[in-house]
Amino acid sequence: MAQITQDELNKLLWSAADSARGAVDASVFKDYILAFLFFKYISDLKQAEEQKLKERYGNNQERIELRLKNARFILPKGASFYDIYSQQNADNIGELINIALRKIEDVNNTLLHNIFTVDFNSQAILGPTGQRNKMIRDMITDFNKVNLAEVEGDLLGNAYMYLIERFGSDAGKKAGEFFTPKILSFLLAKLAMPKPGDRICDPTCGSGGLLLLAGEEVQKQGSNDYALYGQEKTGATYNLARMNMFLHGQDSARIEWGDTLNTPLLVENDHLMQFDIVVANPPFSLDKWGEKNLENDPYHRFERGMPPASKGDYAFISHMIATAKPKSGRVAVIVPHGVLFRGSSEGRIRQAFIEENILDAVIGLPNGLFQTTGIPVAILIFDKSREKGGTNENRKDILFIDASKEFISGKKQNTLSENHINKILNTYKNRQEIEKYSHLATFDEITENDYNLNIPRYVDTFEEEKEINLAEVKDTINNLEEQLNTIQEKMKNYLNELGV
Repeated sequence: MAQITQDELNKLLWSAADSARGAVDASVFKDYILAFLFFKYISDLKQAEEQKLKERYGNNQERIELRLKNARFILPKGASFYDIYSQQNADNIGELINIALRKIEDVNNTLLHNIFTVDFNSQAILGPTGQRNKMIRDMITDFNKVNLAEVEGDLLGNAYMYLIERFGSDAGKKAGEFFTPKILSFLLAKLAMPKPGDRICDPTCGSGGLLLLAGEEVQKQGSNDYALYGQEKTGATYNLARMNMFLHGQDSARIEWGDTLNTPLLVENDHLMQFDIVVANPPFSLDKWGEKNLENDPYHRFERGMPPASKGDYAFISHMIATAKPKSGRVAVIVPHGVLFRGSSEGRIRQAFIEENILDAVIGLPNGLFQTTGIPVAILIFDKSREKGGTNENRKDILFIDASKEFISGKKQNTLSENHINKILNTYKNRQEIEKYSHLATFDEITENDYNLNIPRYVDTFEEEKEINLAEVKDTINNLEEQLNTIQEKMKNYLNELGV
């Protein structure tokens, strides 16, 4: 297939994924289908590369082998998708796939080390032999329909993100660990405003979509001069992020596997790495996040106060602030509304951020944007250029935006239109005050509210009820009754004519 549209590719890949629905939980099978997509992609890339070399060097096999060894990655003999396709009827097809994937990992130890974490021969996950083999053969057949090396542009990367999004929806609450709705990632990446030369980090990167979108914001400025960094706690999701980076040509992205709060791995010279942009959608109000283990945090992230053991929101925020470059770094983070007004230790931490003058904006979003939860969320933007010595040190106000009323309603999930996104972005960038939508709050206003950031305290969205004209209502009712009587009379005449 020489050319394929994005929609056609999406449908084909979803058909392959759909072959296992019902038999295997979607939140689990996503790891299999996405791993297999990655396997098919690198097989097609290598096949296309070999074909070009044969056209160039003819029968000079030694020259061809040398070029292949110096390529982006190596595909061992007998370990491609097409080797598996030729053996698809074997009773041990799952085992054969496992062997092929291990070979690929072994010869690409730096780039693809342990990237395939799934077991295609697992009875516990994929079921008994007959069911398992049918599922795998259906998947092989579907993937054989398209040559992924011939997909134009970033269609493959987009299809990969499409599958992650579909699995996110299908997996329900279990999806939250690896997926943030693309529209929210898109908004957050734009609000972060990355620029050429930036180091960009997501300390809870999931499958890496937010990081990639932040990088795309730099590309839109005509530059590829940026670096991506991420850390992810869940092993399978960490490998999704690695595959995602590879598929999008971001081989140099540094993605670490581990608990960001308890074991931060993005470290230089025993200090936390510093980034120009830090973006994240951390787990909401994470219980048992490790508070007891971090009372003597070697990185001094919690000097403003220790967040409560049952709610890790400010633990993630504190980590992000600590990793943003002094006097220039920017942080954009999605949080539950409780972060804006809860008291005790959280209230003291919030007060400290405000008094340090680094909180730049609070943006309230509509309910229902997540498939996994209906709770309202907000975006906090911290700007360290507001620190003393930074370019915005004289900025003392905080912009509040209430975008909660403007969205596209959906049966299962609400979303934002391009116009909604642009309104939020323009209001933020221009620091505009718009009646019933946004307000620039002074430091005095914040202190008068005891450092409570609950958005209705600053943006009045109250709408007076329209006065009801009872006379008009009465006239409308009378007119409707007259019309009903006329229709009933006509029906009666028709029925008489029919002899009913």
